[in-house]
Amino acid sequence: MESNQPHLPKKSSSFSSSRDEKYREINRNLSLGSIKLEQSYEKKERHDQETIEEEREEEKATKEQEEEKEESNAEEPEATLLTISEDIDRFLRLLLAVEDGQDGSHEPPEIPESTVEKFVTLVEEEIAKYETGEEKWPSGDDELSLLDAIDRVSKLTSAVAKFSSEPKYNEAMNHSGSVLHHAMCFLEDEFHSLLQDSRTKQEAASSSSRTKQLPSLIYRFHEPERSASPSAESTPCESSQAYIPENTERLHRIADAMISAGYVTECCQVFSIARRNAFEVGLPSLGFEKVGIEDVIKMAWENLESEIATWVKAFRHTVTASFTAERELCEAVFASHRAISDRLFLAFANGAIIQLLTFAEAVTMTKRSAEKLFKVLDVYEAMRDVLPTVEALLPDDGEQDEPSVFADPKTEISSLRYRLGEAAVAIFCDLESSIKADNSKTPVPGGAVHPLTRYVMNYLKYACEYKNTLEQVFKEHKHAEKPSSFDEDRENSQTGGGGDGDRNSNSGGSDNYNPFAAQLIEVMDLLHSNLESKSKLYKDLALSNIFLMNNGRYIAKKVKGSPEIHQLLGEKWYRKRSSDLRQYHKNYQRETWSKLLACLKDDGLQVRGSVAKPVLKERFKSFNAMFDEIHKAQTSWVVSDEQLQSELRVSVSAVVVPAYRSFLGRFSQYLDPGRQTEKYIKFGPEDLENLIDELFDGNPSSSIASRRRT
Repeated sequence: MESNQPHLPKKSSSFSSSRDEKYREINRNLSLGSIKLEQSYEKKERHDQETIEEEREEEKATKEQEEEKEESNAEEPEATLLTISEDIDRFLRLLLAVEDGQDGSHEPPEIPESTVEKFVTLVEEEIAKYETGEEKWPSGDDELSLLDAIDRVSKLTSAVAKFSSEPKYNEAMNHSGSVLHHAMCFLEDEFHSLLQDSRTKQEAASSSSRTKQLPSLIYRFHEPERSASPSAESTPCESSQAYIPENTERLHRIADAMISAGYVTECCQVFSIARRNAFEVGLPSLGFEKVGIEDVIKMAWENLESEIATWVKAFRHTVTASFTAERELCEAVFASHRAISDRLFLAFANGAIIQLLTFAEAVTMTKRSAEKLFKVLDVYEAMRDVLPTVEALLPDDGEQDEPSVFADPKTEISSLRYRLGEAAVAIFCDLESSIKADNSKTPVPGGAVHPLTRYVMNYLKYACEYKNTLEQVFKEHKHAEKPSSFDEDRENSQTGGGGDGDRNSNSGGSDNYNPFAAQLIEVMDLLHSNLESKSKLYKDLALSNIFLMNNGRYIAKKVKGSPEIHQLLGEKWYRKRSSDLRQYHKNYQRETWSKLLACLKDDGLQVRGSVAKPVLKERFKSFNAMFDEIHKAQTSWVVSDEQLQSELRVSVSAVVVPAYRSFLGRFSQYLDPGRQTEKYIKFGPEDLENLIDELFDGNPSSSIASRRRT
C-alpha cells in the first residue's frame, strides 16, 4: 500500500538559495533606501542652511544700503519743488523731443516714477497747506514758485496724456491729472476771493479766514452760490479801480495759469459773475434801484421824474466811468489773452446796458403828455452823449476775433435813442393839439394874460433850452414839407441848421430849413390865432385890445428873454409882433379916449361968436361922467407888466391931460364962480393925472363922485 501512494516532492537546494537571495536583495534595497533617505535629508538641511545664510547676507546688504542711503540723505538737502522741477523739466523735454521725432526714436522714454510721484505729491501738499488755512498764500516768489509748479503739473499731464496707450504712463497720468484738478479748484477759489476783495491791503490780509466757496468745476452746469451774494461794496466805477496793483497782478497770473491748463470756462465764469455782482451792488450807491417795466408804467409822474433824473446820472456814470475802469481791469487781468478780455468786457457792458436800458424802454412806453418831454429829452441826450464812448470802448463787429453771442450795446442804445427821439417829436407836436383844444368861452377877467399863453411860452422857453437836441430829433424824425410861410418868417433870421458844436446836427439840405424852427413858428401862429379868437369874447373893444396887448407883451418879453427862441423865430418875426403890439395900443386909445376927447372939442360951443353956456355945461358934464365911468371900469383891468402899465398910463396922460388943461383954460371963465364951477368942473389937470395912474391895477374902484362924497 505504501508503494501505491504518490511521493511528495522535496525542496531542492537551488530553490532555497533563490529565495534567500531575494530576501538578501530586499534587505539590501531597504538598506540602500535608508542610506539614500539619509543622504537626502542631509542635502536638504545643507540647502536650507545655505538659504538662511544667503537671506541673512541679503538682509545685511539691504540694511547696509539703507544705512548708506540714510547717510547720503542726511548729507544731501531735502528735495523741494524748486530742486525737483529741474528733473521734471528734463523729462518734459524728452517727451517733447519724442513727440516731435527729434531724437530719432519713437519709443517714449522711461518715466522717472519716483521723481514724478514726489513732485506731484509736493505740489498737492503745498496746495493743501494754503487751503486749510494753515498758512496764507503769499505773494511774491513763493506765489510764483507754486504757480510755476502748477504749470509744470499741467504740462506734465498734457504731455503724458499723449502717450496714454503706454501702460507705464497710466499711473503718472492719473495722479498728475487729479492734482491738476485740485490745483485748479484752489486757483479758482483764490481768483474769486481776489475779485471780491476791493478793499485796502490791510483788509485783504484777513482773507485767510474767508469762507470757501464751492468751485464752479463741480457745478459746471449750475450757477455757483457766490452769484447770489455779491460782496463788493462800492460804486460801479470804484469797484474796478479799487483793486490794488498787487492784487491785479495776482489776478493776471492766476488767470494765465487757469487758461494755460485748459480751464478757460471756469476762469471766465468766476470773473464774469464777480464783476456783474459788483456792478449790481454799486448801482444803489448812485441812487438807482432796479424797477420793473410795469412798475415804471404805473408810477406817478412826480415819482418817475425823480427816478429818471437818478437813472440819467447812473447811466452816464456807468458808461463814462465804470466801462472805462472795467475795460482796464479786463485788459490787465487777461493781458495775455486779448480775445478773452474783449469777450468778457463785451459781456459785462452788454449786461449792464441791457439792465439800464430796460428802465429807459419803460419810459418810452408810458402815456405821452406834454410835461414828459423834458425828461424824455434828458434820457435821449444821455444816450446820444455816451454813444461815442461806447463806440470807442467796444470793438466793431469786423474787429472781433470771433462772432459774439451778445447783443451789440451800440445797436441797443441807438435803437432806443431813435424811439425816444420819435416820442419827443410826437410830444412836442401835441402842443398844437393842446392849443386847439383850449376853446373856453369864458374871458379872462380884466383882460389879463391868458393861462394858455403863460403855459405855452413857459413850455417853449424850457423846451428851447434843449434847442440843439430838438433840432436834431426833428431833423431825424420830422420829414414834413417845408411850409411856404417859412421863408418869409425866417428872412433875415440868424438861425441856421443845428446849434454850434452839435456834432449830430445837420443842415437838412442846402438851405437853412429847420424843421424844429418851422414847428415852433407854427405853434406861435396857432397861439396868436387862438388869442385873437379869445379877444372877441370881450364886449368892450378897448378891453379886447388890452387883452391882446397883455398877451402880446408877455410873448414878446419871453421871446426876447430867450436867445434860443429869438434865434429860432427870427428877428423879422419879432419885429412883426412888436408892430402888432403898437397897433393894439392905438386901437385901445381910439376905443377908449377918443370919445372922451370929443367932449373937449370946440365944435358947437360957439353960437354967433359967443360961447353957448348950456352946451359948455353939457360938455363938462359929459366929460365928468365919461371919465368917471372909464376910471371905474379900467381900474379893474389888469396890466401886470409894469413897463406896459406905465407906457399905457403915460400915453393916456399925454393925450388927455394937455387937452383937458387947454379946454379948461379957455372955457372955465364962462362958468359962474362958486357952486356952478364946482358942479361942472370936478377935476383939475393934476387930478386927472392921479386918477389915470390908478388905471390897470386890477382893483375895482367905486365911482369918483361917491369917493368925493365920502
